[in-house]
Amino acid sequence: MLSEKTVKIVKSTVPVLEEYGTTITSTFYKRMFQNHPELLNYFNHVNQRRGTQPTALANTVIAAGKHIDELEIILPAVKQIAHKHRALSIRPEHYPIVGENLLAAIKEVLGEAATDEILQAWAEAYEEIANVFIQVEGEMYREASLQKGGWTDFKAFTVIDKIKESEVITSFYLKPTDGASIPTYLPGQYITVRLSIPDEKFKHNRHYSLSCAPGNDYFRISVKRENECEPLGVVSNYLHDHVHVGDQLEISAPAGDFVLNTEETEPVAFISGGVGITPLLSMFEKLVKDNSEREITFIQAAKNENVQAFGDYVKELAKKLNKAKVYTVLEQKNLEETDCDHIGYIDLSFLQKVVSKNTICYLCGPVPFMKAVVQILNQMGLPEHHIRYEFFGPKVDFIQ
Repeated sequence: MLSEKTVKIVKSTVPVLEEYGTTITSTFYKRMFQNHPELLNYFNHVNQRRGTQPTALANTVIAAGKHIDELEIILPAVKQIAHKHRALSIRPEHYPIVGENLLAAIKEVLGEAATDEILQAWAEAYEEIANVFIQVEGEMYREASLQKGGWTDFKAFTVIDKIKESEVITSFYLKPTDGASIPTYLPGQYITVRLSIPDEKFKHNRHYSLSCAPGNDYFRISVKRENECEPLGVVSNYLHDHVHVGDQLEISAPAGDFVLNTEETEPVAFISGGVGITPLLSMFEKLVKDNSEREITFIQAAKNENVQAFGDYVKELAKKLNKAKVYTVLEQKNLEETDCDHIGYIDLSFLQKVVSKNTICYLCGPVPFMKAVVQILNQMGLPEHHIRYEFFGPKVDFIQ
């Protein structure tokens, strides 16, 4: 239990952290990887270079500082991060390393302003925060390992099929190499692939949504080849070019809290952009398997028909239900005969026609796509708790 004095000091420093937070966390990562390069086996190197990981950490530290005397308020955010930590095999012994380098970074960036009293207060606060994460993650490790077919850390899976879904997206079907059963998971969750790539010093980890509903004897991930901007997708390109049927991949057990609530009965809409279709497809398949009577709207947005994946399959799924409708949105059509419901970007007039105000919306796609759709749904007056979203990368406050 933190003292009243410690709480007061930590809260008083929040404005400074808001101003210098990303600088502090960028300095922290640089220091930590210099002192403990082995931790590069756990972190996404691309997110480090792009700066998204430091920004996400800064947001977490600031939120924890604001609520240091009532950490239960940030528990949903803690659980979301803890899912990723569990999927990456982050362990309790890593937390003291993080704390030591974070405090050193605060001292380095703030200089004399970071007095011994402030550093001591944050040391105590960090220990409190770390213990919350360790406790939550410990329970997640237990749940992952104790369920039927479950395991801890990473396990070998064999690629049993590889199917090209579009010009940029390829699906990989995976089964446990040891012949064990597949654990159940929630529609919308992801698995983590850990790769040892030739000539790369450290291992690479990537989270990939499971693109099929639970209940199969395999996992399926559908991976977009990232080659449009620097740095190019090291892992996605390696998977596309060098991983074939019969090869093995290291996989962690399913994780994530962006999942379908199967108890709800309200109308539901799935709004996907590009490869963001993957977790939403798992959710839609689940409703089809359950012969759902919900009103379902599936909106798939893509740049053009050449990069659109699962378009025909989604339409076939919809035919199995009484109240499912599918809409295709393309930025442009390459062929005049391509079936499409809207050309350009998703806009207010389009969504107003196909999504009612009492609909629960699940969204996934690139950040600009997500920003635009969330703003439109807000304009339409949808309740905040009816707008549920996931995007690929570190969690940042991008909607503001």
